[in-house]
Amino acid sequence: MAGRRRPNGEGTIYRRKDGRWEAAMYATTNTGTRKRVRIYGQSRNEVHAKLTDETAKAHRGVPVPEHGWRLEAYLDYWLEEVIRRVRRPATYSLYEMIVRRYLKPGLGKRQLTRLTVPIVQMFMNERLGAGDSVRKVQVMRTVLSSALTRAMREELLSRNVAQLVALPEWTRKEVQAWSADEARAFLNAAQVHSLYAAFLLLLVYGLRRGEVLGLRWSDVDFDNEMIRIRQQVQRVGHQLLIGPTKTHASRRDLPMIEMVGAALTKRHDQQVKRPAASGGTDHDLVFTTATGRPIEPRNFVRTFDYLCAAAGVRRIRVHDLRRTVASLLNKLGIPARDAQLILGHTRIALTQEIYTEVDQESRADALNRMQGLLAGDR
Repeated sequence: MAGRRRPNGEGTIYRRKDGRWEAAMYATTNTGTRKRVRIYGQSRNEVHAKLTDETAKAHRGVPVPEHGWRLEAYLDYWLEEVIRRVRRPATYSLYEMIVRRYLKPGLGKRQLTRLTVPIVQMFMNERLGAGDSVRKVQVMRTVLSSALTRAMREELLSRNVAQLVALPEWTRKEVQAWSADEARAFLNAAQVHSLYAAFLLLLVYGLRRGEVLGLRWSDVDFDNEMIRIRQQVQRVGHQLLIGPTKTHASRRDLPMIEMVGAALTKRHDQQVKRPAASGGTDHDLVFTTATGRPIEPRNFVRTFDYLCAAAGVRRIRVHDLRRTVASLLNKLGIPARDAQLILGHTRIALTQEIYTEVDQESRADALNRMQGLLAGDR
């Protein structure tokens, strides 16, 4: 069948020598230039449908990409020109690892504009089949989705196929917070340790590990009895970085209660009596190594594990001490809004979620009171 020219310059459809069908049209690119777009198919009807769709997009003002991106190239651009500039180093490090280890090997050779829901779905299913956890695969989808959302904003794509991929629901591992007795036992065992004040801050205010390790003496106001949380220490790749707090809500001012003030005063006296050895770096940090350097977060965790064993209490993660503090505040009847401000949660819904996860003792008490009500006990 001879090729036909469509009216009004909407494009042409013709049969190629290899038997396939091809259409061509001009469209405006995302940089404002005009570009000849070619469309291929196995039949004239298939190409005609695709051409009609592209023509309709052009009439709606939807541009076409200036050049065809492979996903791997676009991910590299997105990481360096977008994520590195606007996100925290730890976030960039995580995204870069996911892109390098999983997305580029599995999907990188695909054309950005030819990604489909089935292609991405099969990739995610393969990762699950290879033994990756549901949570890890969810992170892969999140990273890919973030990149494709950016591509949509740059008018390279009309939809984000990663958002349409279905994955199993991930159930967060239940965390059993410490009881008040366990917290007391731990603090008793830690009292003789040089980092006692650090662990006390964790169990009084629910500070994050990085917030404790990043606390400066300039943020400890003994005169006004106030502690200001302004920065954190993090291990990012091969670097130990001092940077801003995790979120804006994490920047908070906390009243310095008596036992905390006493512990910090003792810590200050210890540092004055034992100045940092030569070669140390002055960061004004409250908690440092013997040479005055920031404490390696992993070493801090090892000390915590050692003290758990010394106290004879269940070993939990350092981060789970935040849930312990939330649980104890709940038992004391502290309103969720106050607990949110103490813990530095961005959303009160997170604080309320922890508050609703009452322990066995609380549930037993509630049911015994229900029994008394139904039995007519006075």
